[in-house]
This record gives sequence, C-alpha cells and structure tokens, in this order.
Amino acid sequence: MSQEHVLDIRHLTMQFGGVVAVNDFSMHIDDGEIVALIGPNGAGKTTAFNAVTSVYEPTNGEILFEGETIARSHPTGKMKKIFAGGHPDAFVSQPIIRHTPDEITKKGISRTFQNIRLFSGMTVFENVLTVQHLRKKSNFFTAAFHLNGAEEKQMREKTMELLKIVGLQDLRDEMATSLPYGKQRLLEIIRALATDPKLLLLDEPAAGMNPQETLELAAFIQDIKRKFQLTVFVIEHHMDLVMGISDRIYVIDFGKQIAEGVPSEIQNNQAVIDAYLGGDDL
Repeated sequence: MSQEHVLDIRHLTMQFGGVVAVNDFSMHIDDGEIVALIGPNGAGKTTAFNAVTSVYEPTNGEILFEGETIARSHPTGKMKKIFAGGHPDAFVSQPIIRHTPDEITKKGISRTFQNIRLFSGMTVFENVLTVQHLRKKSNFFTAAFHLNGAEEKQMREKTMELLKIVGLQDLRDEMATSLPYGKQRLLEIIRALATDPKLLLLDEPAAGMNPQETLELAAFIQDIKRKFQLTVFVIEHHMDLVMGISDRIYVIDFGKQIAEGVPSEIQNNQAVIDAYLGGDDL
C-alpha cells in the first residue's frame, strides 16, 4: 500500500442536481505539510472538505488517506445523464467505497468548521473530554463494573494538558459557548486534536478574528503542527495567514482548480489575482 501522500484527491466532482460545486479537482498533501485551499466565496472549498470527511459522498472521484481509499464513487442512476464533471468513466470499473464521518475520524482525520460547532450544552472541559471516547477501549461491561477508571483518568489528564496549551485550564467549568469568539475557535481546534489526528482540516480558522488574533493563530497552527506531528489542510480568506504558514496553495474558482504552487507563485499568478486576490491585496 503506497503512502506517498497523506491525502490524495483524484478527479473529485461534487454535483448537486444541475449545480457542479467542485469539478474534476485533484490535489495531494505530503506528510508534515501545511497546504491551503483558497478561492472566492462559493468556489467549492468547504464542499471539498465535506467530501474528505465523508459529510458528502463524491459524485465522482477517489480520495485516499495514507494510501488507503476512503471514498470512491462514480455517477449512477439519473446522475449519469446530467453529470457535468470531468472523467465520468474513470472509476466506473471500481467498487464504490463509503465511510461515515466518525469512521473517517477514527482513521486519523479531524476537522473544524467554518461556523463553530462546539457542544453548546457542555463545559469547556466536557467538550474536549467527550470526543476522546471515540477511541476508548472500555466497553459496557468494564464501565458497568467500574473497571475503566484508569482510562477515564488518562482522558481527563489529557484534556487538561490540551486546555493548558491554549490557556483555557482556568475556564474548564465555563460553558463552552460563553467564551469569547477567539477562544471558542481555539477550543474547537483543541477538541479536534483530542481525537489524535494525523491530518487536521481547518475551515476558515481565522474567521471573525482581528489582526492580532490572526497573527497569534498563525503561530499557534505552526506550533501544534510541530508538537503533534500533524499534516494540516486549511481553508482561509485571510491572505496574510495563508501566505505566512502554507507550504503550498491550491486555488479553485467555480469549483475548478486554476492554480497550484508555493505562496510566492500564487501571489504572482495573474489568474489568481483576477479571480480572487486582487492586485491591492498582494
């Protein structure tokens, strides 16, 4: 089984009725990289994230994680007649592969969301502790007879260690949604880290942050990448953040890739400037 790329997206198309949100998109991310996906609003960025995490089943295409196919599909039924993406026959001879989002998380892919999705009825501590049960080894029998104490203690200690990373340990008993917006963003990232991911997907992590908070976030992302040996895939509109932390950048417009390269190449790509960035932003 090849592990050349941590994430490999091949000819991904997401079509909803007659609307093609992502069209024949291919990309890869190597171990330890921070790769950004940028483009105008409605370009298909979050849709691509949703396909990687099995929120959506691809209309066409294949997604591999560490060499294992985690999603594969091709147009079927009525979609065969109206399919408007590229390479419609590329995967017809291969079996369709589907996973649920929790199965994808167990494999080592975790994410945050464009709109913060903390557990609103839980405290800061409970938000981080709860997701760790995804990997717990205890079962109904061991829990019923209180034989899982060591594992629970370990999860609680891990929760406090993670909260200390972002200075939230003293707010552990506060309701998560009562935190200031910037701290909620950090809590959501820490909660994603609690699932022990190998690949971390960040969907507009700087949304709603001021310039100083965005600067601190950039340093934070680079720090946790080193500390937790992560590979990071990020969607972001803050170009200072994108250009400052990314090893490579993919650009899509109307669902199609228009550029790929290192930050300096993207900054000087006329197609990107015309489609999204604008000359004054570079």
